[in-house]
Parts: sequence; structure tokens; C-alpha cells
Amino acid sequence: MRPTAKFSISFGLVTIPVAAYNATDSSASVSFVRIHTADGGRVRNQPVCSLEGEEITPDEIGRGYQVDKDTVVPLSDEDLDALPLPTAKTLTILAFVAGGDIDPLQMDKGYYLAADGAAAAKPYVLLRDAMERHQRVGLGKVALHGRETLAMIRPVEGALVMQVLLWPHQIRPMEGVLPDREVEVPADEVEAAETLMDSYGDLSEEDVHDHYREALEEIVAAKLAHREPHFEETEEKPAGQVMDLMAALQDSVRAAKKSRGEEDTEHATVTSLSGASGRPAKKSAARKADAKKTTGSTAAGGSATKKSAARAPKATGGKKSTSTAKKPAAKKTAAAKKTTGRGRRAG
Repeated sequence: MRPTAKFSISFGLVTIPVAAYNATDSSASVSFVRIHTADGGRVRNQPVCSLEGEEITPDEIGRGYQVDKDTVVPLSDEDLDALPLPTAKTLTILAFVAGGDIDPLQMDKGYYLAADGAAAAKPYVLLRDAMERHQRVGLGKVALHGRETLAMIRPVEGALVMQVLLWPHQIRPMEGVLPDREVEVPADEVEAAETLMDSYGDLSEEDVHDHYREALEEIVAAKLAHREPHFEETEEKPAGQVMDLMAALQDSVRAAKKSRGEEDTEHATVTSLSGASGRPAKKSAARKADAKKTTGSTAAGGSATKKSAARAPKATGGKKSTSTAKKPAAKKTAAAKKTTGRGRRAG
């Protein structure tokens, strides 16, 4: 692996020569080329001069700064080298902050930093160990590839890593992103969402695997072999409009536990998974019916309680209750009275 740049880190009066290596591999990502759909021929971008209308070679291509629509000022390498930038060869650390203070939106390309030479090894380790013990990251500025940029330095697994940061003016404002009106979420739904978050397990190698790339390679191989592509069967996740947010959260917790092979210890309080993803309207209607049935049972229970109270002396005398109430609520109430009577005798 060859370094993409060499510079020095300025840490007070300490200078650390380093070499920067690309930490990411863009070639490993899925990419496509443009083709002519009629015959499959490649469609290429040819550098053509807008004034002459002729193709030019890479040696004839230079830099220019566009002032307005019709004005472009040519800039040579000598012009850029003459810029009074103290960061051209040095990354000057300006502050040490907590890593959580850096907005992830600002993070761009990453580089591994290696000590450039034997003399740089000791100050390199010094800066690394100091940041690890102090739990801070370094913020500074450096010129890379002809432009100055913000950079963050942090220790990672015994090495120093530099993360290029975007300038604050490169982060767009969030206009039109937030909801049009203020939304209030009940506390119990927030607690249910936290329960769902806790039910998630750790990331596995399978979770961070590029399945899209493998599937695409299978399609390409199938086309070359003039066969149908073969894919592993995967379980489809339930989809559909969920009317009850709390039910959806509870169903999600249950599904997360099931995916990890854990037993559902709260089966009685968890809504059916098929209900949350299938027909929410009927589910709501069923709940209303259950509510009416419960109300009726409560009324029946009250009536049965009065009957049981009238027959309480028989239960106290040791005789079996002769209640003929057919409703389950009445039986439960009578049983409760019977148990109470036995408890008093035992006292």
C-alpha cells in the first residue's frame, strides 16, 4: 500500500512526520458502466474542448477557477504552490475535544497515519497514548490534494487515524425536514420504543455483509452461463400500515426476541404479529368488541357478587355453593368468596 500524502503533525513544539494511507477502498463497492442498449457498446466520457470541438489528451488538461458563467481564470501548479498556506506540509492541531462533539455529518474520507521514519516513532506513540488516556481527539487543518480541509485525529487500535471533515458551511440547513406541526408522543410509547431498542442484539458478521454485491455477482454469473440466478430464500418482513403504534412496538419486541431464539415471557401482553402487519382495521374492530364483552362481563360479575353475598352463610358453614350462574365472572366471584370464608376459619 502506497501513501497518498506525507506531512507533519504539529503538536505544540513537537513535530511528527507521518505518511497518510487510504483507509477505505472505493473499488470494492458496486459500480456500473454506461452502455449503448442497442448493441452493448461502452459509452465513454471523452474530453472535448468546448471552443475547438476536438478531443484532447490528459496532458493538455489543466485547472481553472470559474469566476462567473463566462470567465474562467487558469491556475498552474506553481500558482497553487505559492499559496501562503502553513497547512501545506503540516497538520496543525488547533484543539482537543471529546469525540462526541464532532457532528457525524461532517465526517468524510479516512486515512491511516503511519510514523514516517524511526525518529517519528516516539512522538507518534506519545500523541497516541496521551489522547487515549485523556479520551480526546485532535482537531486541525491540513492541505490535501491541492485544498485545505479540516481534519480529526484519533487513536484506533494502536494507530493514529485521520478523518477529513467538511467545513461547517458545507452542511446544509434542515429547512423543510422537520414535521410541519408539533407532535407529542405519550410516555408509555417512548418506553415501549426504548424496550424495543434494548431487545436488539449486537451486530454480527452477517449483518454487515454486502449481500447486494453477492446477489449482483450471481446475476452476472447466471447471464454468462445462460441460466436462471439462484438466491437463498429469505423470510419476508411483515409490511403494511399499522394503525396502533403501541401494538407495533410490542410486536417488534416479540419479533426481535424470536429472531434470536429467545422465549417470549410476556406472551399474554404482546399483540399478535400478524395483526400488526396484516389487517389493522379488523384488529381495531376486534378490540372494540373485546372491550364491550369485558364491560358486559363486569356487569355480570357485579350481579353475581350480590348473589354470592346472599349465599355467604352457606359457604361459611362448610357447604358447597349452590350458585347456578352460568357466566364465568359469576363463578370466579363465588370462588373468591368461598376462599375468603375458608381463610377466616383457618384463622
